[in-house]
Amino acid sequence: MKLAVEVIGWVGAALILGAYALLSAGKLRAESLTYHLMNILGAAGFVVNSGWNGALPSAAMNAIWIGIGVYALRQRRRVPVKERCAS
Repeated sequence: MKLAVEVIGWVGAALILGAYALLSAGKLRAESLTYHLMNILGAAGFVVNSGWNGALPSAAMNAIWIGIGVYALRQRRRVPVKERCAS
C-alpha cells in the first residue's frame, strides 16, 4: 500500500508540474479543460499522499486546490464556447 501511495503522489506531482510547464510553454491555455483536469487530478494525488503520510496542511491545501479547479471548470461551462475561443 505504501508503494501505491508514493506512486500516486509522484503522479500527482508530475501532473501539476506538467500542467504548469505546458501552460508556460504556450501549449495549454489556462481556460482549457486539460489544464484544469491535470491540476485537479494532481492535487488529488497529493491529498492521498499527504493524508497517508500525516502532512495535514499539505492535504488541506491540495483539497482547496481541487475546489478551485472544480469551481473554474464550472465557470468554464457557463461561458459559451464561442466566447472562450474569442479570448
